[in-house]
Amino acid sequence: MVNTSIKTTKSQEIFAAAQNLMPGGVSSPVRAFKSVGGQPIVFDRVNGAHIWDVDGNKYIDYVGTWGPAICGHAHPEVISALHTALEKGTSFGAPCVLENVLAEMVIDAVPSVEMVRFVNSGTEACMAVLRLMRAFTNREKVIKFEGCYHGHADMFLVKAGSGVATLGLPDSPGVPKSVTASTLTAPFNDLEAVKALFEQNPNEIAGVILEPVVGNAGFITPDAGFLEGLRELTQEHGALLVFDEVMTGFRIAYGGAQAKFGVTPDLTTMGKVIGGGLPVGAYGGRREIMSMVAPAGPVYQAGTLSGNPLAMTAGIKTLELLSKPGTYDYLEKITKQLADGLLKICSDTGHAACGGNISGMFGLFFTAGPVHNYEDAKKADTAKFGRFHRGMLEHGIYLAPSQFEAGFTSLAHTPEDIEQTLAAAKDVLSSL
Repeated sequence: MVNTSIKTTKSQEIFAAAQNLMPGGVSSPVRAFKSVGGQPIVFDRVNGAHIWDVDGNKYIDYVGTWGPAICGHAHPEVISALHTALEKGTSFGAPCVLENVLAEMVIDAVPSVEMVRFVNSGTEACMAVLRLMRAFTNREKVIKFEGCYHGHADMFLVKAGSGVATLGLPDSPGVPKSVTASTLTAPFNDLEAVKALFEQNPNEIAGVILEPVVGNAGFITPDAGFLEGLRELTQEHGALLVFDEVMTGFRIAYGGAQAKFGVTPDLTTMGKVIGGGLPVGAYGGRREIMSMVAPAGPVYQAGTLSGNPLAMTAGIKTLELLSKPGTYDYLEKITKQLADGLLKICSDTGHAACGGNISGMFGLFFTAGPVHNYEDAKKADTAKFGRFHRGMLEHGIYLAPSQFEAGFTSLAHTPEDIEQTLAAAKDVLSSL
């Protein structure tokens, strides 16, 4: 039996104070542990595959700051590069050569990207790409998928995933109906539903945006032919196909999901990994479309901190590390060991479950499944996940505090980390 006694006195004190200072005591909703019960642990430091809280407890981390820590937290080469960059200044608000370097790396890696614009977050990238696709097609309507999350901008808060799914919120108060009226939704993996929307809205749909592998309603993979079908439908109707690869970009393959599945969209949004742990986002695509972005064209988008030298530096070093031979083979090996192991333990202990992985991204649903879309995901036993999450936390394993979030491994995770995690899962699942 693994030791399950953890002391969280300081975390509790800090979080109690935080609730008087910030809404819900957090800077982003899912951090508050609302859906899993209990109070969040307050981080003190991170390194490699591990985190330490303010009470001194150590955990194996499978959140990885929601994906960016793919090389491991505080990777020494990233930290060293940042120290050098820091001495030159924290922000320029002007062009720097680092932007060229990272832009070339992204363009070389991602099949759809011929030009790229850097921003500060995935939400920003998705806001900008929506404006661009509407301008390029001179159409207003856009199709998104139920449970897919594209940031918290008004027009995307329609049947959204991530924190919206975790908290069970309806479409957010404060979002005017006029803003979301042009956002059409369909179930993920349902080509017929998309086809029907195109038929019901002839020459009105600017494009389709999706997470090619859903990570914000839990881990949901595209059915065979789904991405290919979307590519054909959008081309047939003169609409654009947009892959939101904020989560999957450089995570499931160096060239993202589009490289993994061999389907090239017109536009792509990116984030997380390409900042190496610092705040960054980007969008890119065909040159003729991207040339419409100001100042080259009339579609306005700007940002004082866009192309920040520290974020560019961390991104460059991270992509250098990821481009080394064997990187994604290793991520696949250890993540499959974890995902397969969890499913076997669930089966052995009598818990209905489904899940899997692609490279360093994985998921586990407490339902017999299969899970093809958000409706399927909602059949999962969230109360059981909450108890599982708490049990794993007490065994020194930090998982995303929501049934509806994917998990992440890193190059710093070892086979021993995975074995320790599976041993903890066996203890916890045997007692649920």
